[in-house]
This record gives sequence, structure tokens and C-alpha cells, in this order.
Amino acid sequence: MKKPRVLLADDHVLVAEGLKSLLADHVELVGTVEDGRALVKAAIRLQPEVILLDISMPGLHGIEAARQLRKCVPRARLIFVTQHADAIYVDEALRIGVSGYVLKRSAVTELVTAIENVRQGRTYITPLLNRSLAHHHPLRGEPADTVELTSREREVLQLISEGRSAKEIASELKVSVKTVQFHKYNLTRKLGLHTTAELVKYAVRRGMTPP
Repeated sequence: MKKPRVLLADDHVLVAEGLKSLLADHVELVGTVEDGRALVKAAIRLQPEVILLDISMPGLHGIEAARQLRKCVPRARLIFVTQHADAIYVDEALRIGVSGYVLKRSAVTELVTAIENVRQGRTYITPLLNRSLAHHHPLRGEPADTVELTSREREVLQLISEGRSAKEIASELKVSVKTVQFHKYNLTRKLGLHTTAELVKYAVRRGMTPP
């Protein structure tokens, strides 16, 4: 069988290099990127068969990147390769149509198995998550996970959690400062939060930025 064309996204250089070395005999690696925005651009240009991506990535959160990838490269199979073992991430990944979920501590043989499974149209979730999925329940005292945020609101939330100022966010997204402030207001209203610190805490708990 022809080797799958794979695009890899991970902002940790050592992790990316390790994966490249371990997968060299099993896939055709067409590219490596370090952030979510670069991933979306590379996927459109390279049209890979399988995309390996992390959840916590700078610029554009992995979940949001996956949402965009599902629209712009719908034929590509997406596999999260991440340290996040909480069921909340798996739930969201499956909801948006990700095909696989593997932990970074998994053996490389499992990642190869995941790639083979998603190529055949199956979904692969690492067995390491069976226990946490079985005991999953919503976090208490936090905004409901059913709150629907727009794509732009999620982008603004991630950039806020990374410590960016309204002016910096406006420059990054090519919008006005007033527009950023409007999105921030909508975030606090929808999530029932009141301060920037609460928004950051919410984003950290959902893997949008390292704690």
C-alpha cells in the first residue's frame, strides 16, 4: 500500500523531530508546521491525506484549526496527537469530525495503527483514555461546555489567554480595537464571566494555552 501523505503540526521542535524520525518508514511526510494558522495554510497548499496536530498550539488553537480544516480540506483525516487526556477534549474532537485521538505518551506503533485506521474510514481513540471517558462528567462551577462561540470569538479568546493586548489582537486578526473589545464583551456575556483573568482560566482549562 502506498504510504499516506502526512502533514505534521506541533509547536515543540523536539517532539516534531521525534515524530518525524519515528514515522519516517511508515508515511510520506509532506510538511511540518509549528502553529495553527500555518497549519491551515499548509493543508490547503499541500492537500495531505492525514493531518497530525496538537491541541495546544500558538496563534490558533488546535480545536479551532480542526474546525477550519474540516471545511477547507474535507478529505483529509485529522488525528490529534496531544498530552491532553481529559474527556472534554475527546468529546469536542469527535463532535467536529476528527478521526483519531492519540496521546503523546503512546507508543509510535499506536500512532501508525491510528493512521491506518483513519485511512480506512474508521475512528481511532487511544485505549489509554477508556477510563477517563467512562467517568467523564462536566466540570462543576464552570461555564457550560454547550456554549456556542463563533470562530472569531474563539480566536480572540485564545489570544487573550496568551497575554495579547487588544491592540495586538487587532493587528493579528486585521480588525479594529473596537471590534476586539466587542468580541471580548460577547465572550464574558456568553460564558458568564467578568474579568480577563476568568477568561484566561477558562481558556487554560480547555487547552487553548499552556497553564
